[in-house]
Amino acid sequence: MRRSEFLRAVDAEFGSRGAALVADLVLSAVGGRTAAQAMEAGVPPREVWLALCAETDVPESRRHGVGRLEPKPR
Repeated sequence: MRRSEFLRAVDAEFGSRGAALVADLVLSAVGGRTAAQAMEAGVPPREVWLALCAETDVPESRRHGVGRLEPKPR
């Protein structure tokens, strides 16, 4: 997962409150940092995404594959 995919996933799952969650919610799974701090520290976006999902009780069925753009038609 790339940072851009992470941001799309956050927007798709959390809508307008996504930015606040990324900036303010402390995630124990990434060292007691916010999602933004964790990514700045080099934690992979996929790991941060899964930590955010776990902390906010996002169902397993919505944790994988989100944030990816559809493949371009050929």
